Amino acid sequence: MAEEEDDDGVAAPLAPEEQGLALRMVEAMLFAAAEPLAAAEIAARLPSGADVAALLAELRAVYRTRGVNLVRVAGKWMFRTAPDLAFLLRRDAADQKRLSRAALETLAIVAYHQPATRAEIEEVRGVSTSKGTLDVLLETGWVRMRGRRRAPGRPVTYGTTEAFLVHFGLDSIGDLPGLDELKGAGLLDGRIPPGFTLPEPRAPDQLADDEDPLDPEDLLAAGLRDE
Repeated sequence: MAEEEDDDGVAAPLAPEEQGLALRMVEAMLFAAAEPLAAAEIAARLPSGADVAALLAELRAVYRTRGVNLVRVAGKWMFRTAPDLAFLLRRDAADQKRLSRAALETLAIVAYHQPATRAEIEEVRGVSTSKGTLDVLLETGWVRMRGRRRAPGRPVTYGTTEAFLVHFGLDSIGDLPGLDELKGAGLLDGRIPPGFTLPEPRAPDQLADDEDPLDPEDLLAAGLRDE
């Protein structure tokens, strides 16, 4: 499809009929994608001059009241069953093993306190955390080894993954519920100590000042690198 350019060499906006085709193209890509798509991935397959942000906003509005909604998770876009219709799919969903209370507590601590070492997780929980608990979370793909703390013993640090954001419908780690939201949902009772606050989660892909990247041996052990 040839595109006209203005005098500055910038692609001109699409004509109305081309805009309609571009909208259908975005819809088709998102429908067929097995994983969420970034705006840049979508733009790369569209005619030059297509306004991806506007197309996504229009498509999101179209599907707002439909059986599936267009949502942004982990900074990317995907179709997801409307929340009020999720019950229709529960009967057909694969039977999944429930996480133990220890695993759920550990996952929450990693999400809010990342980067967190095993010792730091144990300090927050007040009890020891078995290696098996962390192994389960690593197997789910919701937690990953981030790096190593610049401290004696150079302990491994843990953080959440893009799969964690997708599963829980979060656009970014900053969308985790705050203290007031948790109270309103009944997840925290009235016995919270005075001055209790939740930490501001760090972006999962950013190493902290006191973190070093993982060693090649760490990546091999985590299955992130071929032998």
